Amino acid sequence: MATTIADNDRIVIVGGGIIGCLCAYYLRELGHRGAVTVLEPDPTYRFASTALSAASIRAQFATPVNVELSLFGIGFLRSVRELLHPETDIGLVENGYLILADEAAAAPRRQALAMQRSLGADIEEMDPAAVRARFPWLNVDDIAFATFGRTGEGWFDAWALLQSARRAALERNVTIKTDAAEAFETRGDRVTSVVCASHDRLEADWFINAAGALSGQVSAMLGTSIPIAPRKRTVFHFKAPVDAAGMPMLFDRSGAWMRPEGDGFIGGIQPHIDDDFDAHDDFEPHHELFHETLWPLLAQRVPALEELRLLSAWAGHYEMNLFDHNGIVGPSTDLPNFFYATGFSGHGVMHSPGVARGVAERLRFGAYRSIDLTPLSVGRIERNEPLPESAIY
Repeated sequence: MATTIADNDRIVIVGGGIIGCLCAYYLRELGHRGAVTVLEPDPTYRFASTALSAASIRAQFATPVNVELSLFGIGFLRSVRELLHPETDIGLVENGYLILADEAAAAPRRQALAMQRSLGADIEEMDPAAVRARFPWLNVDDIAFATFGRTGEGWFDAWALLQSARRAALERNVTIKTDAAEAFETRGDRVTSVVCASHDRLEADWFINAAGALSGQVSAMLGTSIPIAPRKRTVFHFKAPVDAAGMPMLFDRSGAWMRPEGDGFIGGIQPHIDDDFDAHDDFEPHHELFHETLWPLLAQRVPALEELRLLSAWAGHYEMNLFDHNGIVGPSTDLPNFFYATGFSGHGVMHSPGVARGVAERLRFGAYRSIDLTPLSVGRIERNEPLPESAIY
């Protein structure tokens, strides 16, 4: 079959979150004139991973392709008014990431730092004295060094970005249908149509699985197994007597994180592996995680947080790739007109511009042009050749 789309080919994108909407947007930007339909079951996005994200961006990854995606992403976020809509306001704050490390992590972290810088990331290494001088509210007695993103790292409003991407797609004659995929029909090695929850049947020439935490279930409709499952992550909102001016996103060596948000802070930590189960339809925050784990760790790192006051909490889902914590991008091996754009294990929002652009390029031109996303192909899973991303929080 053809490896690139014809001008009038029909495309169905399953999932109307930020990756799905930006795939549709970039297909139009690259000149595709055929019908593009995005299936999104909930136009309120109440439980969408995009809407519930802590919405940050960093270049400090262990995998080169993720660094490249972050650098593409920050360029997109800086230019979002020109690219999507002049009224878009995503509140981008480039206060950087401060990632603390002990001596045990020194070798791999410094190796990653050299790789990040070689690709153009503006990351500096800081010794404990430099960290203490710049961030005097931190306890650095037990750290060996830190890495800090001087530019190109920070956070933004994911909801505003999603709404702008959705609007940009609609303005480019993309159809966003309030419906869900329930089954697919195939002929030979081609997917020919998707049957929706409404019983509508949509025929198309190409399909993109951008269903986020549900993308494993979407692929299973085709008898295809991908190692993606929803994993719950809780974000806690709190106030504390700490000056947030100039505060970066802080990642402790324990895995705890925090950053300013409004007139307070947000923070979180991964649950223990025994509590990190398949979270399908479970959006109840891990309330006990705050008092039992997160607060003691944060108070040890930022002593003023001993006076912390918890305000609220919410939980969202990571589309966790249980194989290697990296995205799955590109065509299926068995069904080459069925594409993946999923599995980002917590960094999907920040990487959505580069991933969406890449998927659109691969469809439109038969090859990646902006960033080579071949390392993220599903073939690595089938060959049992993981591309591990260790910088997952």
